[in-house]
Amino acid sequence: MVKDGTAAPARLETWERHTQRPLLLAAVVFAVAYAVPIVDPDASRTVVVACRWAEWVVWAGFAVDYSARLCLSEDRWAFFRAHLLDLLAVLLPLLSPLRLLRLVSTLILVGQRARLSRQVRLTTYVGGSVLGLLVFGSLAVLSVERNAPGGNIRTLGDAVWWAFTTMTTVGYGDLAPTTGLGRVLAVGLMLSGIALLGVVTANIAAWFVAQFEKDDAEERLQTEAIRALTEEVRALRAEVAALSRDRPAAPAGPDDA
Repeated sequence: MVKDGTAAPARLETWERHTQRPLLLAAVVFAVAYAVPIVDPDASRTVVVACRWAEWVVWAGFAVDYSARLCLSEDRWAFFRAHLLDLLAVLLPLLSPLRLLRLVSTLILVGQRARLSRQVRLTTYVGGSVLGLLVFGSLAVLSVERNAPGGNIRTLGDAVWWAFTTMTTVGYGDLAPTTGLGRVLAVGLMLSGIALLGVVTANIAAWFVAQFEKDDAEERLQTEAIRALTEEVRALRAEVAALSRDRPAAPAGPDDA
């Protein structure tokens, strides 16, 4: 008989395992729906409305996922305290219909769900986060700055170039947001880029250290093997010498008299 205390975590793990891929696929759908009206500003009204609905449906799916995980958790209060960022991401689009908030919310939620998966390695997660920030940062600033008076980020190429130089903290200064919201995006991209690129650098350094430690371990094993072999040879020589001393001398023949 399975107790309730163990059944709840099992149900939660089962839910998270079965919803991992559908939610990641939904995030891809959101990415396409968010990008289409920005990349193609002349898209028809039908396409734009369909993309808006797709964004809301994806966000609603993540909201349902959060609610289900809350209900399936053994200690709901502990789950609530441990997933405050998830709750904030679920509530953000309700507080304001601003489209950018749906982007921020979805990025937070998909990032949280990706980190729950044991199949996602740190390198994959960080690499995906860097790529996602670059793409969505470019799209977000383009949507804000494209029609801004005096703005100089007018094309997708400009936006990608600006996002890349901002994330890497190079900042040539040839392109820069002029609106308040664009500058808020720039600050967020700077902080996120510094953090993620720092993790990437640390991960690469850790890989090199691990390789050096592996080589050192192999050298130590080889040295110990050589030392053990040397000791065996010495022991064999000592045994041979001892046997030579203990062997009785051969009897003298008639020619020796």
